[in-house]
Amino acid sequence: MASIPQDDTQHSLPIASATRSLYFGYGSNLWLSQMARRCPSSIYMGVAILRGWRWIVNARGYADVVPSPGDFVYGLVYELSEEDEERLDVNEGVPYAYVKRGMDVEFWNDRQTLGGRGEVVKGLVYVDDRRVVEGTPREEYIYRMNMGINDAVEKGVPMQYVERYMRPFIPEENGGKTII
Repeated sequence: MASIPQDDTQHSLPIASATRSLYFGYGSNLWLSQMARRCPSSIYMGVAILRGWRWIVNARGYADVVPSPGDFVYGLVYELSEEDEERLDVNEGVPYAYVKRGMDVEFWNDRQTLGGRGEVVKGLVYVDDRRVVEGTPREEYIYRMNMGINDAVEKGVPMQYVERYMRPFIPEENGGKTII
């Protein structure tokens, strides 16, 4: 079972400004290089947990989060400009593929060690409310997810989490090449 920081979080004001938002990326946007291309002025901020949700690959073949009491989703948090958010909306297919929600995530900035109490902030989370049935990842998505998994683990997402929630959907190999 993946290690989970205790749920004794501190509530505080969001750390984003009126013109910048905090985005919680949990799928291929875990890949830092992809986020830099998609949202050029985005800033990686740290790791966060979305509690009460579970990570899946949905029927479209892409990552999604679904309500699931007792489960949790790890993600990377990026600060986005308004322009970056608009670009991300296009990449994510808003409002057809995903809808945007402001959700509480427990956040540890890049200078903190994951564990203990995180800061609860309002994160922008893209959710596909219509396609909530588990599916198979698209072939092109497997490589991007493996790159994202590598970056996420490097930033502190526990490998136990990856094995429990992500690996049932995302194989470690793509075209015979081991990614992790």
